[in-house]
Amino acid sequence: MSPTEKRTDGGNADASDLPFEQLSPDTMTRGERYRSTIQEWVIAPIQIIWSDRRARVGSIIILFYILMGTVGVMLVPPTQPGDGAQLIKPFQNFAHPLGTDNLGDDLLARTIHATPAMLEMITAGALFTTVLATIVGALSGYKGGNIDRILMTITDILITIPGLPLVIVIAVILNPKEPWMVGIILTINAWAGLARAIRSQVLTLRNESFVEASRLMGISTPTIILKDIVPGLMPYITVNFVNSARGVIFSSVALYFLGILPFTNRNWGVMLNLAYSTGGALYSINIIHWLLVPMITIILLSLGLILFAQGTDRIFNPRVRARHMTVNTEQFEEDGESRITTESQIKN
Repeated sequence: MSPTEKRTDGGNADASDLPFEQLSPDTMTRGERYRSTIQEWVIAPIQIIWSDRRARVGSIIILFYILMGTVGVMLVPPTQPGDGAQLIKPFQNFAHPLGTDNLGDDLLARTIHATPAMLEMITAGALFTTVLATIVGALSGYKGGNIDRILMTITDILITIPGLPLVIVIAVILNPKEPWMVGIILTINAWAGLARAIRSQVLTLRNESFVEASRLMGISTPTIILKDIVPGLMPYITVNFVNSARGVIFSSVALYFLGILPFTNRNWGVMLNLAYSTGGALYSINIIHWLLVPMITIILLSLGLILFAQGTDRIFNPRVRARHMTVNTEQFEEDGESRITTESQIKN
Protein backbone atom coordinates (compact mmCIF):
# COMPACT_ATOMS: atom_id res chain seq x y z
CA MET A 1 0.00 0.00 0.00
CA SER A 2 1.39 3.40 -0.97
CA PRO A 3 0.76 6.65 0.94
CA THR A 4 -1.51 7.84 -1.90
CA GLU A 5 -3.76 4.80 -1.78
CA LYS A 6 -7.09 4.69 0.02
CA ARG A 7 -7.46 2.46 3.04
CA THR A 8 -10.34 0.02 3.21
CA ASP A 9 -12.02 2.23 5.83
CA GLY A 10 -12.02 5.15 3.39
CA GLY A 11 -9.09 7.11 4.88
CA ASN A 12 -5.77 7.85 3.25
CA ALA A 13 -2.80 5.62 3.98
CA ASP A 14 0.10 7.23 5.81
CA ALA A 15 3.71 6.20 6.42
CA SER A 16 2.81 4.19 9.52
CA ASP A 17 0.76 1.81 7.38
CA LEU A 18 3.81 0.75 5.37
CA PRO A 19 5.49 -2.38 6.82
CA PHE A 20 9.03 -1.09 6.20
CA GLU A 21 8.29 2.30 7.78
CA GLN A 22 7.10 0.91 11.12
CA LEU A 23 9.62 1.05 13.93
CA SER A 24 9.83 -1.34 16.84
CA PRO A 25 8.51 0.20 20.08
CA ASP A 26 11.45 -1.36 21.99
CA THR A 27 14.98 -0.02 21.70
CA MET A 28 18.18 -1.81 22.71
CA THR A 29 21.12 -0.19 24.43
CA ARG A 30 24.68 -0.90 23.40
CA GLY A 31 25.13 -3.26 26.34
CA GLU A 32 22.03 -5.18 25.38
CA ARG A 33 23.28 -5.53 21.81
CA TYR A 34 26.61 -6.88 23.12
CA ARG A 35 24.82 -9.38 25.35
CA SER A 36 22.59 -10.44 22.47
CA THR A 37 25.63 -10.98 20.24
CA ILE A 38 27.40 -13.03 22.90
CA GLN A 39 24.21 -15.03 23.42
CA GLU A 40 23.87 -15.74 19.71
CA TRP A 41 27.48 -16.49 18.79
CA VAL A 42 29.01 -17.89 21.99
CA ILE A 43 26.49 -19.20 24.50
CA ALA A 44 23.97 -20.71 22.04
CA PRO A 45 26.65 -22.68 20.08
CA ILE A 46 28.11 -24.01 23.34
CA GLN A 47 24.65 -25.09 24.49
CA ILE A 48 24.00 -26.79 21.15
CA ILE A 49 27.30 -28.67 21.27
CA TRP A 50 26.75 -29.70 24.87
CA SER A 51 23.23 -30.96 24.11
CA ASP A 52 24.56 -33.38 21.48
CA ARG A 53 26.27 -36.44 22.95
CA ARG A 54 28.66 -36.93 20.03
CA ALA A 55 29.74 -33.31 19.92
CA ARG A 56 30.07 -33.22 23.71
CA VAL A 57 32.41 -36.21 23.77
CA GLY A 58 34.38 -34.86 20.80
CA SER A 59 34.72 -31.45 22.43
CA ILE A 60 36.01 -32.99 25.66
CA ILE A 61 38.61 -35.01 23.75
CA ILE A 62 39.76 -31.98 21.73
CA LEU A 63 39.87 -29.84 24.87
CA PHE A 64 41.96 -32.53 26.56
CA TYR A 65 44.55 -32.37 23.75
CA ILE A 66 44.57 -28.55 23.82
CA LEU A 67 45.23 -28.61 27.56
CA MET A 68 47.90 -31.26 27.04
CA GLY A 69 49.62 -29.06 24.46
CA THR A 70 49.43 -25.87 26.54
CA VAL A 71 49.26 -26.67 30.27
CA GLY A 72 50.72 -30.18 30.05
CA VAL A 73 54.05 -29.05 28.62
CA MET A 74 54.47 -26.71 31.60
CA LEU A 75 53.63 -29.37 34.16
CA VAL A 76 55.63 -32.26 32.68
CA PRO A 77 59.34 -31.56 32.04
CA PRO A 78 60.92 -32.79 28.78
CA THR A 79 62.47 -36.24 28.98
CA GLN A 80 66.10 -37.07 28.31
CA PRO A 81 67.86 -40.39 27.61
CA GLY A 82 68.51 -42.17 30.86
CA ASP A 83 65.67 -40.55 32.80
CA GLY A 84 64.47 -44.03 33.68
CA ALA A 85 65.36 -47.66 33.24
CA GLN A 86 65.09 -49.11 29.75
CA LEU A 87 61.78 -50.47 28.48
CA ILE A 88 59.71 -50.11 31.64
CA LYS A 89 56.18 -51.40 31.01
CA PRO A 90 53.21 -49.07 31.53
CA PHE A 91 51.46 -48.72 34.89
CA GLN A 92 54.37 -50.34 36.76
CA ASN A 93 56.35 -47.26 37.78
CA PHE A 94 54.72 -44.12 39.16
CA ALA A 95 57.51 -41.93 37.71
CA HIS A 96 56.89 -43.35 34.22
CA PRO A 97 53.17 -44.22 34.03
CA LEU A 98 53.23 -45.07 30.30
CA GLY A 99 56.65 -46.75 30.43
CA THR A 100 59.96 -45.93 28.76
CA ASP A 101 61.72 -46.72 25.48
CA ASN A 102 65.08 -48.41 24.88
CA LEU A 103 66.94 -45.23 25.91
CA GLY A 104 65.00 -44.72 29.12
CA ASP A 105 62.97 -41.79 27.71
CA ASP A 106 59.61 -41.31 29.37
CA LEU A 107 56.90 -42.04 26.79
CA LEU A 108 54.30 -39.85 28.53
CA ALA A 109 56.61 -36.83 28.43
CA ARG A 110 57.50 -37.43 24.77
CA THR A 111 53.82 -37.75 23.88
CA ILE A 112 52.88 -34.55 25.69
CA HIS A 113 55.74 -32.49 24.25
CA ALA A 114 54.87 -33.64 20.73
CA THR A 115 51.34 -32.26 21.08
CA PRO A 116 51.98 -28.48 20.58
CA ALA A 117 53.72 -29.03 17.25
CA MET A 118 50.94 -31.35 16.11
CA LEU A 119 48.25 -28.83 17.06
CA GLU A 120 50.08 -26.08 15.14
CA MET A 121 50.39 -28.37 12.15
CA ILE A 122 46.71 -29.33 12.23
CA THR A 123 45.50 -25.74 12.60
CA ALA A 124 47.73 -24.37 9.83
CA GLY A 125 46.88 -27.13 7.36
CA ALA A 126 43.13 -27.14 8.03
CA LEU A 127 42.87 -23.33 7.87
CA PHE A 128 44.92 -23.15 4.68
CA THR A 129 42.80 -25.79 2.96
CA THR A 130 39.41 -24.52 4.09
CA VAL A 131 39.95 -20.78 3.65
CA LEU A 132 41.56 -21.06 0.23
CA ALA A 133 38.98 -23.57 -1.02
CA THR A 134 36.11 -21.41 0.25
CA ILE A 135 37.45 -18.26 -1.42
CA VAL A 136 38.12 -19.96 -4.75
CA GLY A 137 34.93 -22.04 -4.79
CA ALA A 138 32.59 -19.25 -3.68
CA LEU A 139 34.08 -16.64 -6.01
CA SER A 140 34.11 -19.00 -8.96
CA GLY A 141 30.56 -20.22 -8.42
CA TYR A 142 29.09 -16.77 -7.81
CA LYS A 143 30.85 -14.74 -10.49
CA GLY A 144 30.90 -17.30 -13.31
CA GLY A 145 32.24 -16.31 -16.72
CA ASN A 146 35.98 -15.88 -17.24
CA ILE A 147 36.73 -15.82 -13.51
CA ASP A 148 35.04 -19.20 -13.14
CA ARG A 149 36.91 -20.67 -16.11
CA ILE A 150 40.33 -19.41 -14.94
CA LEU A 151 39.91 -20.52 -11.32
CA MET A 152 38.51 -23.92 -12.26
CA THR A 153 41.28 -24.51 -14.78
CA ILE A 154 43.87 -23.93 -12.04
CA THR A 155 41.87 -26.14 -9.70
CA ASP A 156 41.60 -28.96 -12.21
CA ILE A 157 45.35 -28.86 -12.88
CA LEU A 158 46.08 -29.21 -9.16
CA ILE A 159 43.54 -32.02 -8.80
CA THR A 160 45.30 -34.04 -11.51
CA ILE A 161 48.70 -33.77 -9.77
CA PRO A 162 49.20 -36.69 -7.33
CA GLY A 163 49.26 -35.20 -3.85
CA LEU A 164 51.76 -37.48 -2.09
CA PRO A 165 54.60 -37.23 -4.67
CA LEU A 166 54.11 -33.45 -4.81
CA VAL A 167 54.31 -33.16 -1.03
CA ILE A 168 57.44 -35.36 -0.90
CA VAL A 169 59.22 -33.27 -3.55
CA ILE A 170 58.35 -29.98 -1.86
CA ALA A 171 59.31 -31.33 1.58
CA VAL A 172 62.71 -32.51 0.28
CA ILE A 173 63.40 -29.17 -1.42
CA LEU A 174 62.26 -26.89 1.40
CA ASN A 175 63.17 -29.16 4.34
CA PRO A 176 60.58 -27.45 6.58
CA LYS A 177 61.24 -27.21 10.31
CA GLU A 178 58.36 -25.08 11.52
CA PRO A 179 55.14 -27.02 12.24
CA TRP A 180 52.88 -24.47 10.54
CA MET A 181 54.96 -24.70 7.37
CA VAL A 182 54.72 -28.50 7.46
CA GLY A 183 50.94 -28.23 7.79
CA ILE A 184 50.66 -26.00 4.71
CA ILE A 185 52.96 -28.22 2.64
CA LEU A 186 50.93 -31.30 3.54
CA THR A 187 47.79 -29.64 2.17
CA ILE A 188 49.41 -27.83 -0.75
CA ASN A 189 46.90 -29.19 -3.27
CA ALA A 190 44.28 -30.68 -0.95
CA TRP A 191 42.17 -27.53 -1.22
CA ALA A 192 41.49 -28.05 -4.94
CA GLY A 193 38.93 -30.85 -4.54
CA LEU A 194 37.14 -28.95 -1.77
CA ALA A 195 37.03 -25.81 -3.92
CA ARG A 196 35.31 -27.80 -6.68
CA ALA A 197 32.73 -29.10 -4.22
CA ILE A 198 32.07 -25.66 -2.72
CA ARG A 199 31.61 -24.19 -6.22
CA SER A 200 28.88 -26.76 -6.84
CA GLN A 201 27.17 -25.76 -3.61
CA VAL A 202 27.37 -22.07 -4.51
CA LEU A 203 25.73 -22.68 -7.90
CA THR A 204 22.61 -23.83 -6.04
CA LEU A 205 22.56 -20.67 -3.89
CA ARG A 206 23.49 -17.92 -6.35
CA ASN A 207 19.95 -17.70 -7.80
CA GLU A 208 18.12 -17.76 -4.48
CA SER A 209 15.76 -14.84 -3.90
CA PHE A 210 17.73 -13.29 -1.04
CA VAL A 211 20.95 -13.33 -3.09
CA GLU A 212 19.13 -11.82 -6.05
CA ALA A 213 17.68 -9.11 -3.78
CA SER A 214 21.14 -8.22 -2.46
CA ARG A 215 22.44 -8.06 -6.03
CA LEU A 216 19.61 -5.73 -7.12
CA MET A 217 20.29 -3.43 -4.15
CA GLY A 218 23.85 -2.96 -5.41
CA ILE A 219 25.61 -4.74 -2.53
CA SER A 220 29.21 -5.60 -3.35
CA THR A 221 30.28 -9.10 -4.34
CA PRO A 222 32.48 -9.73 -1.26
CA THR A 223 29.61 -8.71 1.04
CA ILE A 224 27.12 -10.95 -0.74
CA ILE A 225 29.53 -13.89 -0.60
CA LEU A 226 30.36 -13.34 3.08
CA LYS A 227 26.88 -12.55 4.39
CA ASP A 228 24.50 -14.37 2.05
CA ILE A 229 26.32 -17.36 0.57
CA VAL A 230 29.01 -18.51 3.01
CA PRO A 231 26.64 -18.77 6.04
CA GLY A 232 24.54 -21.25 4.05
CA LEU A 233 27.66 -23.36 3.46
CA MET A 234 29.00 -23.33 7.01
CA PRO A 235 27.88 -26.88 7.94
CA TYR A 236 29.63 -28.21 4.84
CA ILE A 237 32.72 -26.05 5.43
CA THR A 238 32.95 -27.04 9.10
CA VAL A 239 32.80 -30.76 8.36
CA ASN A 240 35.51 -30.39 5.71
CA PHE A 241 37.64 -28.31 8.09
CA VAL A 242 37.65 -31.22 10.52
CA ASN A 243 38.32 -33.73 7.74
CA SER A 244 41.28 -31.61 6.62
CA ALA A 245 42.60 -31.64 10.19
CA ARG A 246 42.40 -35.45 10.24
CA GLY A 247 44.18 -35.56 6.90
CA VAL A 248 47.04 -33.47 8.29
CA ILE A 249 47.40 -35.82 11.28
CA PHE A 250 47.64 -38.96 9.17
CA SER A 251 49.87 -37.38 6.49
CA SER A 252 52.32 -35.90 8.97
CA VAL A 253 52.59 -39.10 10.99
CA ALA A 254 53.12 -41.13 7.81
CA LEU A 255 55.83 -38.84 6.41
CA TYR A 256 57.64 -38.56 9.74
CA PHE A 257 57.44 -42.35 10.09
CA LEU A 258 58.98 -42.79 6.63
CA GLY A 259 61.70 -40.26 7.44
CA ILE A 260 60.73 -37.85 4.64
CA LEU A 261 60.11 -34.89 6.92
CA PRO A 262 63.02 -33.61 9.09
CA PHE A 263 63.71 -35.77 12.13
CA THR A 264 62.45 -34.41 15.44
CA ASN A 265 61.86 -36.18 18.71
CA ARG A 266 58.69 -34.22 19.25
CA ASN A 267 56.43 -36.07 16.86
CA TRP A 268 54.25 -39.13 17.22
CA GLY A 269 55.33 -40.43 13.79
CA VAL A 270 58.98 -40.38 14.87
CA MET A 271 58.02 -42.29 18.04
CA LEU A 272 56.40 -44.94 15.84
CA ASN A 273 59.47 -45.05 13.61
CA LEU A 274 61.86 -45.55 16.52
CA ALA A 275 59.62 -48.17 18.10
CA TYR A 276 59.55 -50.11 14.82
CA SER A 277 63.10 -49.61 13.52
CA THR A 278 65.28 -49.52 16.64
CA GLY A 279 63.17 -51.39 19.15
CA GLY A 280 61.42 -54.01 17.06
CA ALA A 281 58.22 -53.30 18.99
CA LEU A 282 56.18 -54.80 16.17
CA TYR A 283 57.62 -58.25 16.86
CA SER A 284 57.85 -58.29 20.67
CA ILE A 285 54.82 -58.27 22.94
CA ASN A 286 57.01 -57.20 25.87
CA ILE A 287 57.65 -53.75 24.41
CA ILE A 288 54.46 -53.33 22.40
CA HIS A 289 53.52 -50.38 24.65
CA TRP A 290 56.25 -48.34 22.93
CA LEU A 291 54.25 -48.70 19.71
CA LEU A 292 50.77 -48.48 21.22
CA VAL A 293 51.21 -45.20 23.12
CA PRO A 294 51.60 -42.97 20.00
CA MET A 295 49.06 -45.07 18.06
CA ILE A 296 46.34 -44.66 20.70
CA THR A 297 47.17 -40.96 20.94
CA ILE A 298 46.63 -40.50 17.20
CA ILE A 299 43.45 -42.61 17.10
CA LEU A 300 41.88 -40.79 20.07
CA LEU A 301 42.50 -37.35 18.58
CA SER A 302 41.07 -38.45 15.23
CA LEU A 303 38.01 -39.89 16.98
CA GLY A 304 37.46 -36.64 18.85
CA LEU A 305 37.53 -34.64 15.62
CA ILE A 306 35.05 -37.01 13.94
CA LEU A 307 32.59 -36.84 16.83
CA PHE A 308 32.89 -33.07 17.01
CA ALA A 309 32.23 -32.72 13.26
CA GLN A 310 29.13 -34.93 13.47
CA GLY A 311 27.53 -32.61 16.00
CA THR A 312 28.62 -29.21 14.75
CA ASP A 313 26.25 -29.14 11.76
CA ARG A 314 23.44 -28.41 14.23
CA ILE A 315 25.14 -25.14 15.20
CA PHE A 316 24.26 -23.62 11.85
CA ASN A 317 20.69 -24.89 11.84
CA PRO A 318 18.56 -21.71 12.34
CA ARG A 319 15.78 -23.57 14.16
CA VAL A 320 18.17 -25.21 16.59
CA ARG A 321 19.97 -21.91 17.21
CA ALA A 322 16.68 -20.10 17.84
CA ARG A 323 15.64 -22.77 20.31
CA HIS A 324 18.74 -22.09 22.40
CA MET A 325 18.63 -18.34 22.20
CA THR A 326 17.34 -16.26 25.02
CA VAL A 327 16.91 -12.58 24.46
CA ASN A 328 16.91 -10.33 27.48
CA THR A 329 15.55 -6.87 27.00
CA GLU A 330 15.56 -4.33 29.75
CA GLN A 331 13.42 -1.28 29.20
CA PHE A 332 13.90 1.66 31.52
CA GLU A 333 11.11 4.10 31.99
CA GLU A 334 11.90 7.79 31.76
CA ASP A 335 11.26 8.55 35.44
CA GLY A 336 13.83 5.92 36.44
CA GLU A 337 11.59 4.56 39.20
CA SER A 338 10.57 1.33 37.59
CA ARG A 339 12.21 -1.04 35.28
CA ILE A 340 10.53 -3.62 33.18
CA THR A 341 12.51 -6.65 32.35
CA THR A 342 11.30 -8.74 29.53
CA GLU A 343 12.81 -12.10 28.97
CA SER A 344 11.54 -14.14 26.14
CA GLN A 345 12.84 -17.41 24.87
CA ILE A 346 12.28 -18.13 21.23
CA LYS A 347 11.02 -21.62 20.74
CA ASN A 348 9.83 -23.40 17.70
